[in-house]
Amino acid sequence: MIIGVITATISIPESRSLKDKRSVLRSMKDRFINRMNVSVAEVGEQDVWKSAEMAFVTVAAESEIIQKRIADISEALRCDPRYVLVRLHTEML
Repeated sequence: MIIGVITATISIPESRSLKDKRSVLRSMKDRFINRMNVSVAEVGEQDVWKSAEMAFVTVAAESEIIQKRIADISEALRCDPRYVLVRLHTEML
């Protein structure tokens, strides 16, 4: 069993309130859960309007599957115009 973990810090420049931020994050979480078979949680900067720290976790039997999912998540995080990817950290356990 191999576990892949991605921690991403994002900036949400258009956010004017926590409600705006939660709307963006809820949409992001739903999209990743439904399309990429990963678990997603906000793990930091929860009271800050314009930024968030997110964790994405996936589990598989083979490292190639984890590597592909990590690459897919990384690419999707870079392509969404609603936020700016500030930092991305990946690891496999």
